[in-house]
Formats: sequence, structure tokens, C-alpha cells
Amino acid sequence: QVQIAESGGGLVQPGGSLRLSCTASGSQYSIYTMGWYRRTPGNQRALIASITSLGITDYAESVKGRFTISREKDRDTAYLEMASLLPTDTGEYYCKIRDAWRNEFWGQGTQVTVSS
Repeated sequence: QVQIAESGGGLVQPGGSLRLSCTASGSQYSIYTMGWYRRTPGNQRALIASITSLGITDYAESVKGRFTISREKDRDTAYLEMASLLPTDTGEYYCKIRDAWRNEFWGQGTQVTVSS
């Protein structure tokens, strides 16, 4: 059974930094993509950043230059370094993994609040 463990959310002042961690375990197949998503006002989950097993990254326009995603491949762990945080970055952040057979699994979410 695949398990996704997320950590690192919290309350931070505007301009501050946070690091989110996501560790996947129990996958029967190799994990191709790991990514972070944020819940939108329409209750969708919008991509914030993703990284493949080849190190190819993708970012939402709103976070380019401020957020950095990285991955410890041997541990199936991904990190999202968030800097210069804005109040608009506030939300529930979810980690998602996709394995080699395109199966997708979601974490439970971690709250990030940017407020003075």
C-alpha cells in the first residue's frame, strides 16, 4: 500500500520561507513524478511544482523564481523550498506521486499560511 508522508507546513510572515517534505513508501513500481499541488477556491488542485525521476521540473508561473523543488531519488523524497512567500501562497498543499504505470497517489495535505 502506497503511503505519502507530508510535513513542513505552518504559519509564516510575508517574505518568509518554508520547506515542505514529501516521502513516498510502499510503491510497487518506480516513482516517475513527484509534485506539489495547492487547493484552489474552486476546490481543484492546481500544480505548484513537479519533478521527474530525470530531474525535469515544472512550476506554476506564480511561483517561478521563488519556489524550488528537489528530489532525493533513492529515498523517493521531494522537497519544496518556498521563499519570498506571499499571502496569496496561503492554502492546503498536497503531494502527489505518479508511478511508472501512471498510477497516482495523493497525500493528506499540509496547511501553509502566510500572514502577518
